[in-house]
Amino acid sequence: MSLAPWRPTIARALHRNRSLPHARYVQLATVRADGKPANRTIVFRGFLDNTNQLKFITDSRSEKPEQIEHSHWGEVCWYFPNTREQFRLTGVLKLIGETEPDDRLRKARQHMWQTLSDPSRLQFAWADPGKPKAAPEAFFPPLPSQVEPLPNFCLLLLDPVRVDHLELRGDPQNRELYDRRDDGKWHTQQINP
Repeated sequence: MSLAPWRPTIARALHRNRSLPHARYVQLATVRADGKPANRTIVFRGFLDNTNQLKFITDSRSEKPEQIEHSHWGEVCWYFPNTREQFRLTGVLKLIGETEPDDRLRKARQHMWQTLSDPSRLQFAWADPGKPKAAPEAFFPPLPSQVEPLPNFCLLLLDPVRVDHLELRGDPQNRELYDRRDDGKWHTQQINP
């Protein structure tokens, strides 16, 4: 698979904003089963090898998996403060859990777990997210394995079909739209800001 034409633009924005740890935070929008919107901040964890799929992580005990099951579509909004750029990436979400049948994706999930810091892994051993507040000791469990992911750990992939890039500098501002066609090829168009 060839890399999408928007990948170098995001790589450049990441590089130029690398001094800002929060530049890796994105907002993910989905739709709940009742039709209401859901939005949360998640951390960009790179691209799945040799693909244009963005990697994130989530806990299967949270609301996200249910929302992804309801509608496999999601949109990420990503703002880079140093370069004043916004990317909106719309695409199909795929949750990779412990029962994933695809060996390559199962290995990607395990590798992602192994790259996490101990404090990040520890959060997956905490009390169930979104439930009534647990006793303090529920937030001090034993440190999980550094090799084998906990059952509730999920790799979340976003496979973009549309990328809207807005540069908020200039007069007028610049905006490009990238659309992936049914044949898998990307179409790029300059549009009004």
